[in-house]
Amino acid sequence: MKEQQTPQPAQINAEQVADFLRRHPAFFVEHDELLADLIVPHEAGHAVSLVERQVKLLRERNIDVRHRLNQLMDTARENDRLFDKSRRLILGMLEAQSPDQVIATLEDSLRTDFQVPHVSLILFTEADRYSNAHCVTHAAAKEAIGHLLDSDKPLAGALRPAELSFLFAESAEQVASTALAPIRYQGLHGVLALGSEDAQQYRSATGTLFLGYVADALARVLLRQRPLADESHT
Repeated sequence: MKEQQTPQPAQINAEQVADFLRRHPAFFVEHDELLADLIVPHEAGHAVSLVERQVKLLRERNIDVRHRLNQLMDTARENDRLFDKSRRLILGMLEAQSPDQVIATLEDSLRTDFQVPHVSLILFTEADRYSNAHCVTHAAAKEAIGHLLDSDKPLAGALRPAELSFLFAESAEQVASTALAPIRYQGLHGVLALGSEDAQQYRSATGTLFLGYVADALARVLLRQRPLADESHT
């Protein structure tokens, strides 16, 4: 059997376009959005006429507005995806039956749904309260990353080797940028950190809103699962 060839679109020449416009004089009335893309020079000798200059400026502004609108649409779609993932994560933690399951749900979601290659959850406690969480004393945490925890707000950027080693242990050398959210709620203290091998992934704290939201939700869910008394620490 002979292969069926895909028909090629017919080529339209300038004469056909001109003939079409003659037969449809109201075409641009019905498709006025195309006028912004047309180039219609206004004769004014060697100088550029004011009308032509104005049209050029309007066309450039129109292109800029389109680009900004596309960027806003992309951001809105990304925020929708981020909200949906965060919603599934929070619901998963609420449905967990134990603190260990809460922590497992968190780490699995961050690695699988959010595609974060390096996740670190460290809880500051004087006792070993969680079997599947990295626990350190308050003194050890303060010595290693104390200045990073001075603010309750998440932060992002490149960290020092010693800080990366504390947060990510054997994976520290692979992490080029970090987003970090302190955990501080009614006696529960710790830090949730995300690491990327891309130095541009976490450049500023502007993109860490969801991380702070997740860290706050985690603290409240863990306390509901296992209430804690305030631990003394310096």
